[in-house]
Amino acid sequence: MLRGLGRLVNPRVAAPIAPPMPLDDALALDASALALSRLLIGRDNVARESALRSYLGRRGIAFGRPRFESAEGRGENLWVEVGSGARVLVLCAHHDAVPGSPGANDNAAAVGILLDLLPRLPAIVPAGGRVRLLFTAAEELDYLGARQYVAAQSLDGIAGVLSLELCGIGDTIVLWDVAAESAFLQRATGALERLGLRREEGYQVVARIPVFGSDHRAFAAAGFPAYGFSLVPIAHADALRQFVMSPVRSTFRALVRRPPPFDTYHTSRDGFDTLQPAALTRAAQALAAIIAGLE
Repeated sequence: MLRGLGRLVNPRVAAPIAPPMPLDDALALDASALALSRLLIGRDNVARESALRSYLGRRGIAFGRPRFESAEGRGENLWVEVGSGARVLVLCAHHDAVPGSPGANDNAAAVGILLDLLPRLPAIVPAGGRVRLLFTAAEELDYLGARQYVAAQSLDGIAGVLSLELCGIGDTIVLWDVAAESAFLQRATGALERLGLRREEGYQVVARIPVFGSDHRAFAAAGFPAYGFSLVPIAHADALRQFVMSPVRSTFRALVRRPPPFDTYHTSRDGFDTLQPAALTRAAQALAAIIAGLE
């Protein structure tokens, strides 16, 4: 997610990383998003990719798995599609993490949310729509997996894209990197309004962010309406806006103190115990509403 500032590591943090849950235990988890996030937490990126692939395969879920290799890196994107309509909503969640971090909020929580949604999709995807859950590799390498996917796979029918980032901490939904109004943005915010969320309180819409990015930017570069989807604590909204919108100042703040949820981002403290169950539940509810509004 981070660009231009390097791989920030909080110098105050030197906590040991807890060992990952054994894969067989992870596969036996209940279907809650919080529990499913443990499928990836604490594993290296090869093991995270393998664990996700095993989870889908051992549950009999059909999935695509285009592998890529380039001078920048390699990996395997995994995707599942539900529905048969012409309009496609792509929901991305990268399965990799930066070295030295358990990768809970960045980005196992997002993967858990999509896995939690998966069995419910047949009941909520409208007849005119399809939902593609795209689990990308190598997002931490300037969203390499998403760029490779956009370059090599069919993009026919895509009505909009949301990339899930930092969805495990906070009480307010943020749609970010919104450069202009679009029909997809109107549908998404309309769905949030129907949930009873009010703009600037229950959800926020933020313009393009200078330094931080994610998988949606690969789709945006190809001309699709594509935005980041995150949760943040409303109590820290002003500090967060200053942090992400001021690249130079953010460099210095990173050496002292970053506002939540960036205080654990890309550090060894990004563990399971920092995730907030209510945040994952809110994210899943919001996405379900957006999916139901796909026409």
